[in-house]
Amino acid sequence: MRKSLALLLLSVLAFAAKPAPKPKAPPLTPDQRSAQSMLKSLSLHDRVAQLVIGVAYADPVSSKSREFQKYVHWVRDLHVGGLIINNTVHNGQIRLAEAYAMAVFLNRMQKMAKIPLLVGGDFERGASMRVNDSVKFPFNMAYGAANDVDASRFEGLQTAREARALGVQWVFAPVADVNSNPANPIINMRAYGEDPELVSRHVAAFIDGAHSDPNNMVLVTAKHFPGHGDSGEDSHKGLALLDKDREHMDSIELKPFQTAIAHGVDSIMTAHMSVPAIEPDDIPATVSPKILTGLLRDELQFRNLIVTDAMDMRGLTDEFKGGEASVRALLAGADVLLMPPNPEAAIKAVVAAVESGRISRQRIDESALRVLTAKVHVGLSNKKKLVDIEALGDILEAPDAAESAERVAERAITLVKDEKRLVPLAAPKEACVLIAVKRRNTANGQRLAQEFQRRAPTVRLITADGSLPESALETATGDTGTCSAVVVAALTDISDGGAPLAGALGPFVDKLTNGPAPVVFVSVGSNPYLLAQFPKVAAYMATFSLTPLSEAAAVKALFGEIPITGHLPVSIPGFATLGDGIQVQVTARNR
Repeated sequence: MRKSLALLLLSVLAFAAKPAPKPKAPPLTPDQRSAQSMLKSLSLHDRVAQLVIGVAYADPVSSKSREFQKYVHWVRDLHVGGLIINNTVHNGQIRLAEAYAMAVFLNRMQKMAKIPLLVGGDFERGASMRVNDSVKFPFNMAYGAANDVDASRFEGLQTAREARALGVQWVFAPVADVNSNPANPIINMRAYGEDPELVSRHVAAFIDGAHSDPNNMVLVTAKHFPGHGDSGEDSHKGLALLDKDREHMDSIELKPFQTAIAHGVDSIMTAHMSVPAIEPDDIPATVSPKILTGLLRDELQFRNLIVTDAMDMRGLTDEFKGGEASVRALLAGADVLLMPPNPEAAIKAVVAAVESGRISRQRIDESALRVLTAKVHVGLSNKKKLVDIEALGDILEAPDAAESAERVAERAITLVKDEKRLVPLAAPKEACVLIAVKRRNTANGQRLAQEFQRRAPTVRLITADGSLPESALETATGDTGTCSAVVVAALTDISDGGAPLAGALGPFVDKLTNGPAPVVFVSVGSNPYLLAQFPKVAAYMATFSLTPLSEAAAVKALFGEIPITGHLPVSIPGFATLGDGIQVQVTARNR
């Protein structure tokens, strides 16, 4: 009996000593099976090239130009995985592409591609962020102020339709950052707000909307992981810093990304920022295995595409030279290298790293399979990769899209302060208007001036930038004692962050608050925090968006033509809290 028990015990121990069998990998999906068959036919060079997205400026260019031939080389010779559409800059101003020219250009590139190109675009405000012929949706923070998730869902749907009509299948939106730093110089009104729950609701709605039309499938991207909203630096200019502990990150920065993953987001874009709570080495998240693999893949269980932010940004290029950043990003867990400064050099560096054993072939195959699966998922094939140019106008100029954009712009208007109940203006035709802009050679402020003058042709209105001395501003404004109110409309863009108004504008506005007429301050654009700089203004209103529709909505609110129903999606430290907003109904006298 004892001998039998001993034998039984030995057999049990022997069984227990065997290593547990590895769990079986889940079966491949139909998309993955199609992608795998494509992958088998590719050389190492072509597998690596599929991970590279080059930047193309889709302005009309001659096929004989050096620029066009560069794109031909990338597509026909290097076999890059795709392109991202960007805009050129002239005299400090972004020049939007012409929609038809972009679509024609992309069709030409697709015809040359051995494997269909995956084309991406930063369509955070629909296609209007890159082309000039589409509906100009408000910035995300306006959606947060309006708190209209249905509108965010519709924007996602319309963005998908616009993208596919142009030949774009990868939408680099929505922004999932929580803008909790008023001085943030790069996110600001690109975010939905500072409340992670509010941001999460709108991120989810945009993703759901973008995925809702099976005839216009796109890849959707949550960015910038693990969260760029509490940074005071612009990663285009240097390495940004998220100096928060892990508990804070779990409760703020990571929540919208977790929501995005739960709603099936197709890709997550990395941030070029240092995150010491997770990565003690002072390196960008884009090249950190602890952040991309440890946090995003292992902890958050994200299984789709990880794409870097633009690799030509100084937040990365200041740290790594040549193709080293590309190698490090793939080693960290990224799948797609977006906008490397030199795509050919990036491909060569990664191929060399594989051949030397620094990167395994399996690692390359994992990412290449994800890229090819994504192409199959959105319906890209050699038989279906071109767009119908003739159908473009009907989609880009859809009436329901224009109506939705206008409705959000109006519902976003938020009245933060109004001590004397000045809004709507009792005598708008007797008001004086100062439109403060960054540069006078831009379209910013023109719609606001037109709308005000259409309603009050004789109103005293000037447009000024920071180049004017205070004496010139005083001369142009004249005696404000005859003004029923002085309306100061300050138009600021994202790069201004929490900076004061340029030049003499700030001191001059401050002087106006001590004058005989009450000052109604309207923040049009990225700096809803300006109230902290001008605490003596009698009334303060914000649009949270720098678009013509937002300018028009501000004038409508001042004239009492629309109700004011917005609520602050951010706090203004020392002056207003999250959710504040004075509600004003349409007034009979101003209808």
